[in-house]
Amino acid sequence: MQAIVRRLEERVPLTVRVDLCSLDVRHPTHEGLTENVSTRGARVVSSNPWKPNDRLNLWCLGGDFRARARVVYCEPLGHNSFAIGLQLLASAGEWK
Repeated sequence: MQAIVRRLEERVPLTVRVDLCSLDVRHPTHEGLTENVSTRGARVVSSNPWKPNDRLNLWCLGGDFRARARVVYCEPLGHNSFAIGLQLLASAGEWK
C-alpha cells in the first residue's frame, strides 16, 4: 500500500523574486521566482538546477523575508528552467 503525502498547511500562490545562495560560498547566487509559498515551504522556478538535500539561503528581493532552506526536489520544466521545492528550516520576516 502506498502512503499518501499531504501538506501540513496550504500553499498560497505568490510570485516574488528571490535570491538563492548555496551555503558553499564557492557557488554564485541565483535568482528565481516563487510560484507558491507557506510558512514551511516554497516552490521556486530558477535557471539553476539544485540537488535534493542541498542547503541554501533564500532572500526575498524587495521584501524582508529570508530563510535557511533544504531542497526537497528539483524538476526540469524546460530549457534552463527548474522547479525547486524548498523546505524552510528557519525564517524571518514576511513574504511580500
